[in-house]
Amino acid sequence: MEQTPAEIASVAALTRKKPLLISGPCSAETEEQLLDTCNQLAQTGRVDMLRAGIWKPRTKPGGFEGIGTKGLPWLQKAREQTGLPVMVEVATPKHVEDSLAFEMDVLWIGARTTVNPFSVQAVADALRGTDVPVFIKNPINPDVELWAGAVERLAKAGVKQIGLIHRGFSSYGNMEYRNAPLWQLPIEMKRRMPELPLICDPSHICGRRDLLADVAQKAIDLDFDGLMLESHRDPDQAWSDAAQQVTPTNLVALLDSLIWRHETTDRQEFLTVLAKLRDQINHIDDEIMQLISSRMAVAEKIGTYKKENDITILQPNRWNEILERGVNKGAKLGLTRDFILKYFDAIHLESINRQNRVMNPHEDVK
Repeated sequence: MEQTPAEIASVAALTRKKPLLISGPCSAETEEQLLDTCNQLAQTGRVDMLRAGIWKPRTKPGGFEGIGTKGLPWLQKAREQTGLPVMVEVATPKHVEDSLAFEMDVLWIGARTTVNPFSVQAVADALRGTDVPVFIKNPINPDVELWAGAVERLAKAGVKQIGLIHRGFSSYGNMEYRNAPLWQLPIEMKRRMPELPLICDPSHICGRRDLLADVAQKAIDLDFDGLMLESHRDPDQAWSDAAQQVTPTNLVALLDSLIWRHETTDRQEFLTVLAKLRDQINHIDDEIMQLISSRMAVAEKIGTYKKENDITILQPNRWNEILERGVNKGAKLGLTRDFILKYFDAIHLESINRQNRVMNPHEDVK
């Protein structure tokens, strides 16, 4: 049965709900497993939308790669039984064609697809002329431009309802999470595209159910618009990503443990205090910028002195001395080592650029 314009509009409005809560199994395995899980989730009264993987891109061949198109009628039936909209991941034009044929309410583009502009463009072309909302997961590598580019490709194809999903990034040396959160990247996307809903997928960030609550709370504290959490009737027996899924009952317990915060309030006392504190930050930021400008002026003088004496710009021993001094001083002031290293890396690079312009005034240094 084809969806009516009113039903389509209702789903589009739902994607703007805050908080938007999406749940369902990582993969549709059998019709009975999917329907049982979805009905349990609906009975909690806490879920706005159901999800399930039909096509599962795997890192290596040989693993379970999804049940395929035959799982789409199961999702249709889940919608009929629960009254909840359903969403599915698409990675190719054929996935889009099949999903639209079975009237999936919402689609999402996965991280392995977002990383490839050719794949995103192919999906975007297949979506031309449709009204289906589409969420875009961040690319697997930490690249905001790829993520933003995917949004632009869908928008140019005429997709009007676009959302973002933060599911973490592959990161060398990351040991705690399956995919490092790198919160600064979704925050940057939210800054660039504040009109788009941004939800968090703690399941794929964590890879372990014991970490889900902490990551979900962090997302709420950062004013994300919702959560996508994987749930399975029997997680330990799941055919994919068993360790990161929770039962519908445990999903409710997780949601109950969260503190749902608000972006702002109309309480005048709060607004007055906040305005004063923000004014203090503005003044401090102005002072910091003045100090950095003064530091760069000294760096340029050093560059002039090095040029006159044929000395190289980079001085490794001095750089190590600055880092060690900065880390030790920062620790005494309550600043983390990671922050200090990132701060001095940025300062050092700008100092090198300034000195390079002194030594090579005709060179265009960016």
